[in-house]
Amino acid sequence: MDAKAKVLAELIDRRGSRRAFAESIGLPPTTLQSMLTRGVGRASIDNVMKVCRALGITVEQLESMAQSWEENREIGTIAAHHDGEDWTEEELEEIERFKAFVRMKRKQRQE
Repeated sequence: MDAKAKVLAELIDRRGSRRAFAESIGLPPTTLQSMLTRGVGRASIDNVMKVCRALGITVEQLESMAQSWEENREIGTIAAHHDGEDWTEEELEEIERFKAFVRMKRKQRQE
């Protein structure tokens, strides 16, 4: 599994079942599983875009998140010590999008 597939798997798994996610976006579950096991680079761009769109991220943000994952070898959570605060699924998704945005800006500054 490549870094992009690991990022997608993590984001999808946070939503629940991979099968249910695939079915909710009109993608055969076997196609999603193939994308996650064989790598995003082997999947059609249409399917990658469909998955990203359903997760509320762009392909560019996926690339940035994967690069960060490769650098850190993990997808952290922002404010991991959030003092017992409960986050809604929507808030967690927004946090993930913000993290991807910050990583993208960091990458642009380094170039």
